[in-house]
Amino acid sequence: MSRRDFLLFLALYVPIIIYLTYTTPISPHEAKLFYIDHGVMGLLMHQGYDLRTYLGINDFFSIRLFLLPFMFATIYLYYLVSKIYLHRERDRYLATIILLMLPGMITGWVLANVSTIVIPLVLLFLLAYERGEFLVQIAVMVLLFVIHDAAIIFMISVFLYALINSEQKLSLISGVFVLLCIAFSPGIEIGGKPAGHFADIFGLYGILFSPLLFLYFFYTLYRIFLREPKNILWYISFVALVASLILSIRQKVSLTDFAPYVIVAIVLMLDTFNRSYRVRLPQFRKSYRTGLLTVLGSMMLISSVIILHASLFPFLDKPSHHFAYRLYQPYWIANELKNQNVECFDTNSTKLSYQLRFYGIKSCTLLP
Repeated sequence: MSRRDFLLFLALYVPIIIYLTYTTPISPHEAKLFYIDHGVMGLLMHQGYDLRTYLGINDFFSIRLFLLPFMFATIYLYYLVSKIYLHRERDRYLATIILLMLPGMITGWVLANVSTIVIPLVLLFLLAYERGEFLVQIAVMVLLFVIHDAAIIFMISVFLYALINSEQKLSLISGVFVLLCIAFSPGIEIGGKPAGHFADIFGLYGILFSPLLFLYFFYTLYRIFLREPKNILWYISFVALVASLILSIRQKVSLTDFAPYVIVAIVLMLDTFNRSYRVRLPQFRKSYRTGLLTVLGSMMLISSVIILHASLFPFLDKPSHHFAYRLYQPYWIANELKNQNVECFDTNSTKLSYQLRFYGIKSCTLLP
């Protein structure tokens, strides 16, 4: 893939993402963040919402406005990180495009969530580590500690890597942050009893990556675990993935706690594929090319469905069968109530109450 093709991809990709952020109704998670989160995410959403009239933008786009710069930062930083692991320019472009086209990444850009901020911070840490900029590494750890409740996963990953590789300064500072996370951070809730969520987390990762891509990604991390050198990026991704799988045995796991640390290792998957592919003679590469095209084709198909999701409603007998129905239903209900001059509405669903409240329909008794 040439630089020209990559820039052409970005020229199409970025406007599509911006259009989706402008037209997609608020999700239950976003509505909850908007009204009860008092951290960085809530602040950014409210700052954008307060500027909507001055900027002439709609409510959907306003709460996502200040998260868009993190998308551009991720694109740039991921390309720089790919230089560490991939030697060919075209491979770096491909790795970046694969990351951006992941169904979970597209959804993450469109619907405000903390992963949008965490991913570029992890990438910045990797660059700082590669360049030996220790103060920047500390600064990133501080930011993750403040921003992300599940930052302890990242701290433990870095601590294990530094300890095993005898990097004293990094092991000391990461160990301190592990203790700080345990003492002061809300962290990840651990509890419950075996309840069958293990299969659910695999399904969620399948949606995040696309099923075939996740299988190969999982294989890549496992292969490196068995017989290849393990770099800091592998530790960050592998520890987060294994922790999420173990915890899912006893409880329901929030993917936003782990996904930002897992997803950044896409570049390792491409590096592993290239080394397996290019070591073979041309006549023995056909099966690898076919496999790659199949995996990437399935990912592109799922991503295209997400991008074109709104146009699928007319083709369904029951709109409730649409995967994005819980985003659109409150918006439709709010518009119908406004047409009937109804100013309040009660529901047993707290999430639905927050969504309706965002559209100007307050709860009559539950959420005054």
